[in-house]
Amino acid sequence: MSAPDRSPAVDGDDPAGAAAAPVSPLDPWPATVRWQSISHDLIWVELIRLALTLAVLVIGLAVGWAVAGHWFFGAALGAVAVLAAWRVVAIVRAVRVWGYAERDNDLLVRHGLLVRRLSIVPYSRMQFVDVSAGPLERAFDLATVQLHTAAAATDARVPGLRPAEASRLRDRLTALGEDRAEGL
Repeated sequence: MSAPDRSPAVDGDDPAGAAAAPVSPLDPWPATVRWQSISHDLIWVELIRLALTLAVLVIGLAVGWAVAGHWFFGAALGAVAVLAAWRVVAIVRAVRVWGYAERDNDLLVRHGLLVRRLSIVPYSRMQFVDVSAGPLERAFDLATVQLHTAAAATDARVPGLRPAEASRLRDRLTALGEDRAEGL
């Protein structure tokens, strides 16, 4: 009986250098590439967005409870608190999972907790690359790189990048896309 296949540790997963657990064929995130993580400051951006949304919802429910005095509004406030706590945990975990990897012919973007998603965007299929930063992102010195292809389903985005890294990635993807498109 042979030993199970083991993949090498990637991105500091195993600092002791021991072999990693066997790779499942259902695991959509290949361990053969070096994943780049995004900035954890994106957690704060997402938490502030959540807080603003919750503030409006809680104020509406509180006013409804004060005016109507019905128990439903109190129960709704409790449900909002439970869902908010769950969402905070989900935001933290989701931002830590998000990553991207540059390969010779394509860019890989991974994200998702329950439903893991891996987008593979060939450089030759890219039409243009956007870099954007909303007010909250700018306050935390972050930007988002958005890749656009002919098929809308293959568009991918990499949020939570520092502006210098976002510019570098945009320029590199644009140059690689032009090089690969010339070969068609």
